[in-house]
Amino acid sequence: MKARRLLLGILLLPLVVVAVAIVVGCVVWSPTYVYRCLAWGQSDIRDCDRFPYRGVGNEPPVFHFARGPENNVVSDLFDDIEYRSKGKKTRIGDLDDFLKANDTTGFIVIKDDAIWYENYFNGYTRDSVNTSFSMAKSFTSALIGIAIGEGFIEGVDDPVTKYLPELEGKGFDAVTIKHLLLMASGIKYVENGTPWGDDARTYYDPDLRRVALEAPITAPVGKYFLYNNYHPMFLGMILERATGKPVAQYLEEKIWKPLGMEYPASWSIDSEESGFEKMESGINARAIDFAKFGRLFLNRGRWDGQQIVLEEWVAESTRRDRSRENPDYYAFAAFNRDFFASGKGYYKYMWWGYTRDEENDDFIACGHLGQFIYVCPAHDVIIVRNGKTTGAVDMWTGVLFAMASALGNEGK
Repeated sequence: MKARRLLLGILLLPLVVVAVAIVVGCVVWSPTYVYRCLAWGQSDIRDCDRFPYRGVGNEPPVFHFARGPENNVVSDLFDDIEYRSKGKKTRIGDLDDFLKANDTTGFIVIKDDAIWYENYFNGYTRDSVNTSFSMAKSFTSALIGIAIGEGFIEGVDDPVTKYLPELEGKGFDAVTIKHLLLMASGIKYVENGTPWGDDARTYYDPDLRRVALEAPITAPVGKYFLYNNYHPMFLGMILERATGKPVAQYLEEKIWKPLGMEYPASWSIDSEESGFEKMESGINARAIDFAKFGRLFLNRGRWDGQQIVLEEWVAESTRRDRSRENPDYYAFAAFNRDFFASGKGYYKYMWWGYTRDEENDDFIACGHLGQFIYVCPAHDVIIVRNGKTTGAVDMWTGVLFAMASALGNEGK
């Protein structure tokens, strides 16, 4: 009998530990946060179906890209491009097979304002919704630029405390909007995994404003780049305070409707009660409309005769800042160290940059699991890639750079 009780106790111990952890977690955090961490686990491309959201409407006339060559022209251009998969070099070969095998859901290539390639895979079609993940950060940056152009925000050198006075005396007094855009504020960010890490807190917590306002400054302001989700969250709060509107509404009015998006979109929010947009990740839209955002920045913020984003903002947001090229600046960029170590990669106002030559930089809106809006002004190219995962491709930015180069050499 004692042996049976001992065995039963041993078998039940893990369940007891889990139950205690859940109870403690609900005391330390909110029950909603604990549930999301346990039930949803790692972030997923279908998270747009889980979070509540705020709608982003479109309106006619819808903008349509012209049609370029047949898909096989691009396929022939790309088949010899090499990429690394688990450190080993291989070639793309058949483009459709390459994209499908590497978990791509949508892939669009635009050159000279015309679609040269468009295809969808793995159960997705043209009207399928893709979540942006961190591509949303580039939209956030654009909205800051628009708010500056409209006079809601004076400029990037404004202190954060001007708009969020509750941060005064908490280490934020020297932090400016520019520091937030550059991800160089000194805000502490530790990726300890779910549920303890900041990645989980800034993604799953049902009150993201509160989470952001609790974040401490622990490093010198402006000295180091540290990619983290607190920066766009603070920018979202600044946009709310400055414009007096939900961020999704501002996106709808200033970008979605003026650009003639083909479909309505949405922006996931932390919870119905809080109603704050997930600034770090949550724009849910179609690949073809993501491409239009790329076109806006390719055309220096101008859209068919209307200046949507200040031209100088587009330039400042995306071009390399040589003054920040020192050995220490990217020292804490752990997960994207290879990108910076290449000597081509850099980060600006929530856009990733990739230097092409002394005069030209490509720039990219990047998101988790391989979401990309790649813009190459030198060759008038936009490439959108959405996917369930990154597949077996070690660095998609290198592949997209090579693709844009191949398109630039076409006809030469």
